[in-house]
Amino acid sequence: MNSTIVLVKPKRFGDDRGWFSEVYNEKKFGSFGINCRFVQDNHSLSVRGGTLRGLHFQTPPFAQDKLIRCVRGRIFDVAVDIRKDSPTFGRWTGVEISAENGHQLFIPAGFAHGFLTLEPDTEVTYKVSNFYAPESDAGLAWNDPKIGVAWPLPVGEAPFLSDKDGRHPGLAEFDSPFASDGQPMQLIEV
Repeated sequence: MNSTIVLVKPKRFGDDRGWFSEVYNEKKFGSFGINCRFVQDNHSLSVRGGTLRGLHFQTPPFAQDKLIRCVRGRIFDVAVDIRKDSPTFGRWTGVEISAENGHQLFIPAGFAHGFLTLEPDTEVTYKVSNFYAPESDAGLAWNDPKIGVAWPLPVGEAPFLSDKDGRHPGLAEFDSPFASDGQPMQLIEV
């Protein structure tokens, strides 16, 4: 399993009309170590700021690599290492991505993914390397203290969650089906 999370910062070429950016190029992404085949694109709208979606993943054989992009608004995007026997099992990394900065986050299979919207009417698109499979759909508790994600919520405020996201188990109840390559999780920027 790949241990590298990649923050992709596509170049923008601007003039008096606005800007242009190449957001996906198979050859270029391959040079970053992103060699999966994307088979499905998803798009979400979160009307409220403070909406939290996650922490989600699909189990094998339907595990998914994801390439996340915020096309309107801002999000705090998180990946949690859920590869058993990984030196960084249960640890997380997070970055802000927004329509303004144009950054994208690649999260390989073996990591749970979630995001918190930082403003209203935020839209997120993401490519996945496997089709949605309801029987493999899974998640972890967004607020599990064993993981300890530092969600940037105002003090005393709870996120807006789906009922499903409010019922995910904690890491202690999770028997990971994901193998580790022995390498710790790392975040690189390209």
